[in-house]
Amino acid sequence: MTQKTNGSIVKGVSVLSIAGLFCKILGLLITVPLTKIIGAEGLGIFQSVFPTYNLLLTLSSAGLPVAISRMVSHFLAKDDPKNAKHTFKTALYLLTILGCCGTILMIVGKDSLAAWVKEPRSSSGFVAIAPCLMLVCALSALRGFMQGQQNMKPTAISQIVEQVAKLIFALPLAYFGSKIDIAMGATGALLGITISEVCAIIVMSILYFRKKKTFSAIPQLSDEYELSNKSIIRKLILISIPITISACIVPLAQFVDSVMMVPRMMNAGLTNELARSLYGVFSGLVIRLINVPTALALAVSMSIVPAVSAAKAVNNENSLHKTCDQGIRLAFIIGFPCSIGMSVLAKEVFGFLYYESLAEEMFQVGWELLTVSSLTIVLFTAVQATSAILQGLGKQKIPMYTLIAGVSCKIIMNYILIGIPNINIHGGPYASIICYTVSLIPNLYYVCKYANISFDFKDWILKPAVSAAIMGLTVYLFKKIVPYNRITTIILILTGVLVYFFCAWKIGAIQDSDIAAFKRLGKSRRSS
Repeated sequence: MTQKTNGSIVKGVSVLSIAGLFCKILGLLITVPLTKIIGAEGLGIFQSVFPTYNLLLTLSSAGLPVAISRMVSHFLAKDDPKNAKHTFKTALYLLTILGCCGTILMIVGKDSLAAWVKEPRSSSGFVAIAPCLMLVCALSALRGFMQGQQNMKPTAISQIVEQVAKLIFALPLAYFGSKIDIAMGATGALLGITISEVCAIIVMSILYFRKKKTFSAIPQLSDEYELSNKSIIRKLILISIPITISACIVPLAQFVDSVMMVPRMMNAGLTNELARSLYGVFSGLVIRLINVPTALALAVSMSIVPAVSAAKAVNNENSLHKTCDQGIRLAFIIGFPCSIGMSVLAKEVFGFLYYESLAEEMFQVGWELLTVSSLTIVLFTAVQATSAILQGLGKQKIPMYTLIAGVSCKIIMNYILIGIPNINIHGGPYASIICYTVSLIPNLYYVCKYANISFDFKDWILKPAVSAAIMGLTVYLFKKIVPYNRITTIILILTGVLVYFFCAWKIGAIQDSDIAAFKRLGKSRRSS
């Protein structure tokens, strides 16, 4: 089981990473024409809707898909597909009801929400994106069921369809809306997102029904009795509530930022238009860039939960230890080069996408913010991985508490730093670094404690950090001798990737077991 579990983690991470990176990059490319269409101010209106939407979406759907994945993998490890399927159906009904309630709440309360974020022009945007709550909740149940079977392909395919649909619908709707005014342009983009979720759930439903016969053919070898709906709902709620609270903390912080940042910058002497534009650049462009490599973090965490849960269900200590070790190593192997590489190439990467879309002042602020914000990637990646391990171990309350502590520090530091005239928006990245550092340290301690593994500073941190440092120095020196343009930016990125993987392999950050798992993955793909 150990080899199979480790292989499934690598396979799951690989599939979701490829899809996640494709989606994030495509989403990033969408912001380039979107910024040209609605401008930095329109982007600020667009982003004023998102924190509230994310918060409501997280409240209604964040914990339950993880709970579904964990319970399904547990039952399948026990050879009990009957209760696995029963869990999914019960959760689907529950999530759909929660999603409908969220949609109604957002539509009815659109004016109050717009007033809350201090942007009256965002009212129509809340209506445009409200149906997403219902759609994504149902979609999350389907994805959680497939992930519980350690089958990440349906999730990956639906994510790609979702992002392509955003490109097809969001930009034209934003363009036609902007002919009326900036606010309607932002509303058009949000409506395009809703349409993309419709496309995603249609595709995911088709994939589910195609796999239905295969799942039904799994033999029922367990003699466990079928759980009642009440019992399943109780288990789902007990697992999902701490996870939901954990998942709500970051959107809640973003919501607080959307309410607090602009007024605090205005108190520091900035005009409303300038403050709104700076917030739009930070939250709509810089954070979106940061979210590209964090797709890899989400891939790691989604693959870890069912693997850890399955190993724990059958009390396979060896598999559990290897799974936890591999998950944490992958988090740092991914996080360090992404953080250092994007920080070193912040100006080049930001210019590649947005130089022609922004005024000189906004462009400079953007790449300066990205230089510091990039350092949060490795911290976020490690927090996601350790939180997923703790959730798989049934210790989901721990990451809830650690994130509460981290985000509380972030809100306090944001309030203090952004209100200082010479710092203003530049305080945001530093507050985020403090947030994830405060969350990560206790997470690592409790993973070692409850998974009964030793903290491996050398393999987890030192080796990938040294490899990333060599990569960063190489890229920094290389960019000093080559002229800047879009082609050299791509060459610099590819050089960094090659240097990092060579160093990581030579130093031993990437181990033989990882390479063997990738080889097995390649063979399985060729045979399929």
